[in-house]
Amino acid sequence: MTRKARRGRTSWLAVGLVASLAAACGGSEAAKDAGGTAAAAPAVLDIGKENTVAVIADDIVTGPAVSGTLAPKTQATVRAEIGGSVLTVTAEQGQAVRRGQLLARIEARTADEAVSSAESSVRSQEQALDLAKRELARAQTLVTAGAVAERAVEGARNEVVRLESELASARSRLSNARKALGDATVTAPISGIVAERPVNAGDVVAPGTALYTIVDPSSIQLEASLPSESLSRVRVGAEVAFQVRGYPDQQFTGKVERISPTADPTTRQVPLWVTVDNRSGRLVAGLFADGRVTQASRRGLIVPLSVIADMDTQPTVLRIRGGKVEKTTIRLGLVDAQNERAEVVDGLSEGDVLLTGVAQGVTPGTQVTVVDRSQRATAGAAPAAPESGPKS
Repeated sequence: MTRKARRGRTSWLAVGLVASLAAACGGSEAAKDAGGTAAAAPAVLDIGKENTVAVIADDIVTGPAVSGTLAPKTQATVRAEIGGSVLTVTAEQGQAVRRGQLLARIEARTADEAVSSAESSVRSQEQALDLAKRELARAQTLVTAGAVAERAVEGARNEVVRLESELASARSRLSNARKALGDATVTAPISGIVAERPVNAGDVVAPGTALYTIVDPSSIQLEASLPSESLSRVRVGAEVAFQVRGYPDQQFTGKVERISPTADPTTRQVPLWVTVDNRSGRLVAGLFADGRVTQASRRGLIVPLSVIADMDTQPTVLRIRGGKVEKTTIRLGLVDAQNERAEVVDGLSEGDVLLTGVAQGVTPGTQVTVVDRSQRATAGAAPAAPESGPKS
């Protein structure tokens, strides 16, 4: 409220006070005219209930504000390992999948042919190696009998070594071909929910094309930021209370897991990551959230900052006690500037009625009565007169 408006409202209260005094004096004169000798009744000022506030016991929390976006902590993008036409897709967006579950099949004629060719080559090399081993054994027998020279054995042994090497190469090619063929079958690498599926059956994909994005909804984090001047008030492990758009009047909590060692050069905001337990699955990635890091928290007597005067020097409030306004000195504890509340550790009791708004212009010592103007207006409204019309 501006100073001009406040002076106007204060003047209104002063006029009301003068009117009350005049009425009181008028009543005394009337009593004297009637022959009475009674003293004039003290003036009583009406204070609207909307200009008062009661001291309550509540929880108060202080700490720097943070804001950011919810994001999955664990997610996997499934990509095509081979190129080809997508034959089938078995999971839809939003569907839960298990690790190892079949997601899609990609046509792999080339890989299938490569497997057949590698298998044939392995069989051929195995047969050639068996024959070479028999030749080596026969040559060794002939050398022992003195029928052939020693070099015949040496040549047969070299042939066995060569064929063993070729067989190993053929088996390696077969293993690679089978792996390529297996890559045509796409399975889920983690358990979670399908967040994206950009391909459909019939699409032709190249190696590296994204097929699925799977997120683990039980592990979610708040990717937030806070002003650099508040960095000293935050530590790893501190609790963060926040609210999410889409969940009105609900509060969620998490813990600071990491704090970036550098601030954004443009905004001077420091990124931090808050781990959130989302095993219930209520929170959804991508939603905006804002909250605060809990620096201090306790339960006490709470009043709005608007009722406190001289807060930076000697805090005082105007309290109604025994029907009279009194100026009371208080001592403050925690101050929640974000929600404009403060804890009072001395000077007030729970339930005390304090003046706020334009009523703070009332002079201490004035006798007052708190009235509910809305109920008075309703009770004082005259019933509507019945409509009158020409008689037939």
